[in-house]
Amino acid sequence: MESQWAMSSKLDLSTIVSRIGSGYPSPFDEPCRKRERKALGDAAGLTQFGVNLLRLPPGAWSSQRHWHTAEDEFVYVLAGEVVLVSNEGEQLLREGDCAGFKAGDADGHHLQNRSQHDVLLLEIGGRSQTDAVTYPDIDLRWTAKADRYTHRDGTPYPLREQ
Repeated sequence: MESQWAMSSKLDLSTIVSRIGSGYPSPFDEPCRKRERKALGDAAGLTQFGVNLLRLPPGAWSSQRHWHTAEDEFVYVLAGEVVLVSNEGEQLLREGDCAGFKAGDADGHHLQNRSQHDVLLLEIGGRSQTDAVTYPDIDLRWTAKADRYTHRDGTPYPLREQ
């Protein structure tokens, strides 16, 4: 009996380029500079949702605390332990734990690796062309339409050199 999954669908993780750091303007990028993402969804050709393999070394954050207007988010801890910081406070997530964030719910959240070991997570989220992201703790916003960071008043941050 043949499998319903085509063998060509298997991804070779060793061929997927890692993105290290963040596109946040300075100094907001500081706690995320060592995070490492592999865009598994892009590598698989997915168009309706994204999947990232995220590695957080000790001390690294997944992002600044944020929430999305038009995208759901889901994280699953594959290895290690990480602190989920949200409006509700802090919760420890260990291997096998997961958390979800509904689009439009103004629950600012992010993950911090406060341990002495790497954390490995799966991040799954939407690809909305109408999404906007609010960062409640800092003077930062992002919109899919403009595809750039702005201050809360709409003034753009300078574009970063690549």
